[in-house]
Amino acid sequence: MLTALLGATGVLALLTLVPGPDMAIVTKRAVTRGRGDGLRTVAGIAVGLLIWGALTVAGLAALLAASAEVYLVVKLAGAAYLCWLGLQALLRPGAEPAVPAESAESAESAEGRPEPGGGGAWRTGLVANVLNPKIAVFYTGLLPALAPPGLRPAVGMALLVLVHVLLTVVWLGTYVYVLSRAGRFFARPRVRRALDRTTGVVLIGFGVRVATT
Repeated sequence: MLTALLGATGVLALLTLVPGPDMAIVTKRAVTRGRGDGLRTVAGIAVGLLIWGALTVAGLAALLAASAEVYLVVKLAGAAYLCWLGLQALLRPGAEPAVPAESAESAESAEGRPEPGGGGAWRTGLVANVLNPKIAVFYTGLLPALAPPGLRPAVGMALLVLVHVLLTVVWLGTYVYVLSRAGRFFARPRVRRALDRTTGVVLIGFGVRVATT
């Protein structure tokens, strides 16, 4: 069982490292609002994964994966949300000054400022994951095959969901820390504008990909 669990962890780790919408969203929040905001975004992403994991174990996510109509609605809603986040970054590149993570006081003041329609960091990460039906397909299609033998299927899948959430938090949390260490570089206006434009294009690209796949 231990060998199967280690093998499944390796597969989940590889999938976690693949860049996706989560990384783009975390990049945007961490650079513009500081390390704390980036970590709160990661927390929202983790909660979103836990929600999908609970639905998977309960068997409800399989219904979504099997229903073309429901899947289409959730998919288009998720794609629209990603495109909306991307348009925000494109239409206002560099509008919000970056927060050097070395200054805790600056980070706190930045986190206290009203945000221009983007919502809270935690909510941004949560909504981006809850509106991503591919996670349901990923969990219902892959986790049963990776579940360690010797455990009940529901227990095995729940264990793998927790492993995936832990890997995601460690990976994205480390990424936020690396970004925060380069806070002075990202604080440069030219770099900020380039990053916003790049992030905007990436998010819209992911949104279009979600909608058309």
